[in-house]
Amino acid sequence: MPDTNDQDSVIAFGPFRLFVKSRLLEKDGAPLHLGGRALDILIFLAERAGEVVDKRELIKRVWADLNVDEGSLRFHITTLRKALDDSGEGSRYVVNVPGRGYCFAAPLLRPAPSESRTGKSPASARSLPAPLAKMIGRDDAVEKISAELAQHRFVTIVGPGGIGKTSVALAIAHGKLAAFEGQVRFVDFGALTDIGLVPGTIAAALGLTVDSDDPVPGLLTFLRSRRMLLVLDSCEHILDGLAPLAERIIQDAPELHILATSRESLRTEGERVHRLFPLDCPPQRDGLGIADILAYPASQLFVERIAESLSEFELSDEDAPLVAEICRRLDGIALAIELAAGRVNAYGIAGTASLLDSRFSLLWRGRRTAIPRHQTLSAALAWSYDLLPPAESATLRGLSVFVGPFTLEAALAVAACQGISEPEAVEAISNLLSKSLIATSPAERRLRYRLLDTTRAFVADKLAEHGETARVARAHAEYFRDFLHDIAVKSTGMQSAGGFLPYSDHLPNVRAALTWSFSGGGDRTIAVDLAASAAQFFLELTLLTECLRWTQQALASRETSAVDSRQEMALQAALGVSVMFTQGNTEAVRAAFTRSLELARQLDDLHWQLWLLRGLHIYLTRVGDFHGALGTGEQGESVARKLNDPAATLNVEWMLGVAHHLIGNQDKAVQFCASAMVHNPGSQRLNIGHLGYDDRIVALVALARGLWLIGRPERAIEAARYTVREAELLEQPLTLGISLIWTIYVFLWVGDWANAEILIERLIDHSARHFLGPYHAVGIGQKGELLLRRGDVAGGIAHLRRSQATLYATRHRIMTTVFATALAEGLAAQDQPDQALQTINEAIAQIPDHGESFDMPEMLRIKGDILARLGNAAEAESALRRSLDLSRRQSAVGWELRGAISLGRIWQRAAKAADARALLTPLVARYEEGFQTRDLIAARELLGALN
Repeated sequence: MPDTNDQDSVIAFGPFRLFVKSRLLEKDGAPLHLGGRALDILIFLAERAGEVVDKRELIKRVWADLNVDEGSLRFHITTLRKALDDSGEGSRYVVNVPGRGYCFAAPLLRPAPSESRTGKSPASARSLPAPLAKMIGRDDAVEKISAELAQHRFVTIVGPGGIGKTSVALAIAHGKLAAFEGQVRFVDFGALTDIGLVPGTIAAALGLTVDSDDPVPGLLTFLRSRRMLLVLDSCEHILDGLAPLAERIIQDAPELHILATSRESLRTEGERVHRLFPLDCPPQRDGLGIADILAYPASQLFVERIAESLSEFELSDEDAPLVAEICRRLDGIALAIELAAGRVNAYGIAGTASLLDSRFSLLWRGRRTAIPRHQTLSAALAWSYDLLPPAESATLRGLSVFVGPFTLEAALAVAACQGISEPEAVEAISNLLSKSLIATSPAERRLRYRLLDTTRAFVADKLAEHGETARVARAHAEYFRDFLHDIAVKSTGMQSAGGFLPYSDHLPNVRAALTWSFSGGGDRTIAVDLAASAAQFFLELTLLTECLRWTQQALASRETSAVDSRQEMALQAALGVSVMFTQGNTEAVRAAFTRSLELARQLDDLHWQLWLLRGLHIYLTRVGDFHGALGTGEQGESVARKLNDPAATLNVEWMLGVAHHLIGNQDKAVQFCASAMVHNPGSQRLNIGHLGYDDRIVALVALARGLWLIGRPERAIEAARYTVREAELLEQPLTLGISLIWTIYVFLWVGDWANAEILIERLIDHSARHFLGPYHAVGIGQKGELLLRRGDVAGGIAHLRRSQATLYATRHRIMTTVFATALAEGLAAQDQPDQALQTINEAIAQIPDHGESFDMPEMLRIKGDILARLGNAAEAESALRRSLDLSRRQSAVGWELRGAISLGRIWQRAAKAADARALLTPLVARYEEGFQTRDLIAARELLGALN
């Protein structure tokens, strides 16, 4: 039996393996019978492969001291060729060189001396790099890829640099050692620069010695019958050489599996691609504790790496949000997180977070044992960037101007300014995406792209090095100027085509474009155009502070830049809205709306006129000029008739309904606003989203309150609940705030303290989070009213005084009389009737000379109650009679019932029970619902006492 110990050398060629010491030839793993002389000839020629061996030398080597002629040599050569199937039609192994001798011409692979017939490689070939001691957040990926590899044989792990592809691959490889009986080989292509050396690099990793210029046939022969896992690492820069070879290996070696890592796929037949995504990071959300933050793999990795160098480290409540921020800023890239964690020892967590914006963060060094391209973020990114062809590197540099997600159209606009044609740019973006240098961002309407922050910082430096920053920034600003202008044009008219809300993900880029345009190196003409186009964008997104900032800058630029009438109209309108909701109802608001309306009339723009009348209507209601608001609505009727647009007509009806409600014409208010209960998709968003809130919700508010006032409390509650639900769906902070403010009163009026409290606390929290100062003050005042109702008089008065101070300062007069009335009640309950009377008289005096206001009947009722406390029954009765008369004129049955209860109690004490019953009984009988509401219960109790 032949000796097949580990010292037996092997020569592989084609489908054959020749074991020299064992004097055995195998074909496709099966022994092949060959005569001794023919085998000697084969061994001698193979040992000198590629050389021409003289016939005499060959005879001397094979027959030693025997004297034979060339005929014997030719006979055994023929035998050898037949055994090798060396017919000349396919592979040629033994070639006759006329006049000289014979040459073994096949490419050979020589395994290292320890390679044996069993296919076992030496320890050096079998060894794998050590896996990470603890890999975080990748268990699912390892399990899934392992399963894919078992089923499909060729899997490529794809992802950006530093995301952890090699770590995952090594974890899988070590996990597969048992399944492949130790036959797992790791091939690192990271240091390879010549794609021609790819086959030789694989052969060397297998422990084979290459004796040929083309090792591929021998390599395929060696692998053909082996069950083995090849791990091919860092393939992105040698794909042109590796892809076809990997495809052939998979085709020719049916039991061989390949696991590759690359920043882009090999794009070969049979390849399965597993894209490795960044580690999950904590969301940007308030209230996350340490446990919540450490539930995410990115945070776990960051803390784990800190603990490796700072053994006593323990995450604090103060630092936990910073850890979440660092992980988000680094996009969950494992390498970036590890490098940042390595800085904590020197700078602390807060210091490390503050340095993320510094370009020096790209130069932070990691473990000394890491491969060079992973020792800094800059090196990792440079590795990918330097592999790019010119069109792709230029495109990538231009994309650094984008902040957050961007569309293909925006990217093409920027690429054009760099002299890159649209087809070239489309191809470049596709390639950059496949190379993991661009990521995709989820979006409802269409695909969005984005650069990871680390990539963006790196290529922004490259953009500056090439002197392209200003040119690209200009193209970026011009694109978003035109983009927003086009949306505004499409949305013009009362029937909006969706407005700006679907494009809210462009907000970071709009901000960046404005910042550059107004900067010293920017362009003021572009800046004014962009600010005018962006004004409605900011308003619809309820970014009022930003709207104010940019519109003020644009209007201030009129001295140095041309501002046409249409631009000024848009800017003045946006200025009026943003000042009104952020700084209060100042005269500057009226001036801005008036100027914008004047320009709209000059331009004969009916849509803008109606829009501006709506804004002026809001302002007038807020300052308490309800008749002025009604007049504005009547002007809107004229404009709507000219537009002949049903949606415009409906919008004007709602304006009129709200004004009538505030004046006190409740029947008309309910009549005009009832249509708001019909969910009409065609008119739900009537292009007044640019004012920050929805007209339909305001009409619903007036309807809910009007229903209570006309004696329909249950329908009022139903409408109030519906209003809040509908407002929530719109996701507009101002709209939701308005719905809460005004529907809260329905619950206060019916005596549902529990639901009133829920809505009040929600309003206070909502207005604080969205910086809606006057709304927050209203919430505080309403909390004061609720405290009074529940008997906490001192607490209620304190809240009401605090609220009044803010509302007076911001001229938010629509609520001042309401809260003054409540304050007067509280002072009376605190046994301060004189001060209470002074307070209610001051509130009544705030109503203009015509004395019409929705809350005037209630103010007169409270005045009557206070006068009764003071013992002035005659004046009290006079005030209450005026309250009842005004309630009847206003169709306000709710106020009338309250006034009748107050007057009935006075008459009860004056022994006028019959008069009191005659007053109350028909009023109670008018109610067909709401029998368990506060006032009806009080009325029935009083009637019972009178009986």
